Amino acid sequence: MINSALYLGRVMHRRLRPKLHQLDYRIFSLLIDLDEVDSLDQRLRLFSRGRFNLLSFRDKDYGDGSETPLRVQAEAHLATIGVTGIGRIELLTMPRLFGFAFNPLSNYFCYDRAGALTAIIHEVHNTFGERHSYVLTAEAENGLVRQGAAKAFHVSPFLPMNLDYAFRVRPPGERLQIAIQVSDQAGPVLVAVQRMDRRNLTDGAILRAALAFPLMTLKVVAGIVWEAGKLSIKGIRVNRHPGPPATAASYGPSRPAPAQAKAA
Repeated sequence: MINSALYLGRVMHRRLRPKLHQLDYRIFSLLIDLDEVDSLDQRLRLFSRGRFNLLSFRDKDYGDGSETPLRVQAEAHLATIGVTGIGRIELLTMPRLFGFAFNPLSNYFCYDRAGALTAIIHEVHNTFGERHSYVLTAEAENGLVRQGAAKAFHVSPFLPMNLDYAFRVRPPGERLQIAIQVSDQAGPVLVAVQRMDRRNLTDGAILRAALAFPLMTLKVVAGIVWEAGKLSIKGIRVNRHPGPPATAASYGPSRPAPAQAKAA
């Protein structure tokens, strides 16, 4: 039995202030055990590592973009916050579809050798080709992980930097959920929720997902541009890019997360 899987579902973004704005779209993601990538390449016809295919995975799309294995990079991040003795690391991401990919957010679920979730690395990408990771300890309570971090990385020009993130995560199982609340001193500004259901990772499942979500990654980029245009029409202020942060990652144990705003 393999740990890697496909997840199919929806992503919703709801902006609460200063103008109400909402988007909702269907996506699929790949949950890939970093220790299984090569065996998946050998076992599946429609998935490849480092080569063009219907679905493909390229290590340089993540982390620092170097030749250093992603597992080694993740373990170095985790050691910074005192997390060692790592077992499996599973990366939730949108793979390259027909050779193209853009991932606003990828998540590394890091487990100890006994199988308990100990940390989550939230790797954020922006449209300037920059990346930043929020490396946070994780402890599930009633099946949910609550985390928090101060915003340290420019993503949308329609959001300033002086914001805080509250993560509410239901780790991968038959279902998964990632909810992110973005807040300022006055309260919630934006809520994003990703809800997905698990499918076994087979060639048939890959083909069905590709047919159900054709050109998905291109649509993500086009959607960013389209939604930006609508936000501009609504008169929402544009913030200048302040430049990348001084470090590639933000570290810390999860801070108590504020109360979640309603997603819809």
